[in-house]
Amino acid sequence: MAAKAQPRPVPVAVRCAIYTRKSTDEGLDQAFNTLDAQRESGEHFVTSRILEGWTALPKRYDDGGYTGANMDRPALQELFVDIEAGQVNCVVVYKYDRLSRSMADFMKILEKLEQHQVAFVSVTEPFDTRTPQGRFVVNMLLSFAELERATTAERTRDKMRASRRKGKFVGGNLVLGYDAAPKGGALVVNIEEAERVREVFRLYLDLGSLLPVVEELEQRGWTMKRWTTREGRLHGGAKFTKTTLYNLLTNVTYTGRVKFEGKLLEGEQERIIDDATFNRVQEQLNLNGRGGKRRRNKHSGLLRGLLKCGCCGAGMTHTYVGKKKVLYRYYVCNTAHQRGYHSCETKSVPAPLIERAVIDKIRGFAQNPAMFSEVLRRVEDHRRESDGPALTDPAELQDVLQKFGPLWEQLATAEQERFIRVLIREVRYNRRTELVTVRFQSESVKRFCEGSTE
Repeated sequence: MAAKAQPRPVPVAVRCAIYTRKSTDEGLDQAFNTLDAQRESGEHFVTSRILEGWTALPKRYDDGGYTGANMDRPALQELFVDIEAGQVNCVVVYKYDRLSRSMADFMKILEKLEQHQVAFVSVTEPFDTRTPQGRFVVNMLLSFAELERATTAERTRDKMRASRRKGKFVGGNLVLGYDAAPKGGALVVNIEEAERVREVFRLYLDLGSLLPVVEELEQRGWTMKRWTTREGRLHGGAKFTKTTLYNLLTNVTYTGRVKFEGKLLEGEQERIIDDATFNRVQEQLNLNGRGGKRRRNKHSGLLRGLLKCGCCGAGMTHTYVGKKKVLYRYYVCNTAHQRGYHSCETKSVPAPLIERAVIDKIRGFAQNPAMFSEVLRRVEDHRRESDGPALTDPAELQDVLQKFGPLWEQLATAEQERFIRVLIREVRYNRRTELVTVRFQSESVKRFCEGSTE
């Protein structure tokens, strides 16, 4: 009697996700593009293993116009979501570098696949990541791919450096007076903007300082360079400030030169400003003190970094002027400083006046015994966070709080600043209402100190 034939085992279903990628979007508008070709090859490969239970998922995972140098790709991220949901058993690609060109990223992807027991197969490279030999081949191939990518990047950098040495434009933000050539690689003069640049230089020589020029430019409605990127986005067009005006007046691009690696080289762009005018402007900027920029303040301000303008919300910077050996300290609204005093009501306020108002606020609760433990805790926390020395001895601190008025002036300037920062989070001065509002660091301090001081 013949033996009964054993039934053929049913193959385990292997759901295959076919991933495709192209670095640029060139040609993707064609009826049959490279993403379609990659998917077709993947489908043929999966069909050849249909007897083993392989089937191609109908969902497409296509990343057209995305680099393989990172994992910031929408289709790849969607693939990860489906893998974690248990909907994929195998990832199929036409070539391994379609998945990644970075070894570090590729190893992360492999770890994710192994974590969810998902295989990885390349149509054109015969390896299987389920075996140690297959993983070795993958690592070796990726090493060559990463080397090629690094070599290409190095060649690109060398080419850009060589172009800069020849005075060519290699990209970046455009400046007022120039447009990028249609094919790139060069700057061409924008006639209307170039005349504005010349007028800005003349205005500075006539008015003698940055702020009056900023105010005049705002009255005329002139702004910085505004252009449309290749992606169609508008860029630039901000109002002038003292800083951006200074950058324009010191830009050697307008003299037909370029600055590269600390050296001035002849550029290919046509000059807008002659050397005599440019040099006169630099001399005037130097006479005004570091190009008219605010000097670094060597005199301490108790509220430095804490004070904000109550009218416009900008920070207020501590500065000073010396007249006849007398020092006058101020806090200046940054909006008014950069764009002119007409731009904000607050303008500036004498530093001693507003510092005294804040000190009086502290003086009001310094006699309260309930505050000492809270202040001491804040001081100690601040010391530990900064890993610095203690503000002062606890007994001395208690004495300062109990006799705040006469002893405050005996504290060193650095100790006064640290003391203020332990207690206060923010101070706002509103010129319109003449109010000084103090925000304290903790709720327990705030309960004793709510309100404003005129």
